[in-house]
Amino acid sequence: MVKVFVVYDTKYGNTKLVAEKIVEGMREIKGIETVISDVEEADLERIADSDAILIGSPNHWGGPSRTIRKFIDKLGKLDLKAKWFAVFDTYLGGDFEKAVKKMEKRIGEKLPSLKLITSGLSIRVGGMKGPVIEEEYLRCKDFGKKIANQLLRC
Repeated sequence: MVKVFVVYDTKYGNTKLVAEKIVEGMREIKGIETVISDVEEADLERIADSDAILIGSPNHWGGPSRTIRKFIDKLGKLDLKAKWFAVFDTYLGGDFEKAVKKMEKRIGEKLPSLKLITSGLSIRVGGMKGPVIEEEYLRCKDFGKKIANQLLRC
C-alpha cells in the first residue's frame, strides 16, 4: 500500500475543495492510502511515514501562503520516509502556476531528496473568494489518478 499525505492551506475553502477532489481521484486507484489535512492540523509523524506528499496553497500575491512556506521549511527538518512530492494551487486571473512553481523550487531547496512526481496543478477560481470553476474539478480528479498510477509504477 502506497501512503500519500495531502496537506493544504485555504482561506475561503477553495484549496480544500481542490485537495478533496484530488484525493477522490487517488482513491479510485487500488493500492493507494490517502490522508488529507489542513496544514494547521497536519500530523507530522504521519507525514514523515508517508511515501509521497502533496502540498496545496492558494496563490497569495504571486506565491504560496506564508503558512505553506513555513510548513515546507518544517518538513525540511524531519526524517522523511517520503520519496515523492507534487504541489497544487488555486489562482485568480493571471497568476497561473506562480505558487506551484515557487513551491516546487522551495521543496527542491529544503528537501532535495524528494523527487517531483509530476508538474504541479493550477486551478482557477471565479473570484477572490471563489468558487472553483466547475469544469476544473475534473482536472483535479485526473491529477489525483495520474499521481496514484505513477506512484504504483515506482
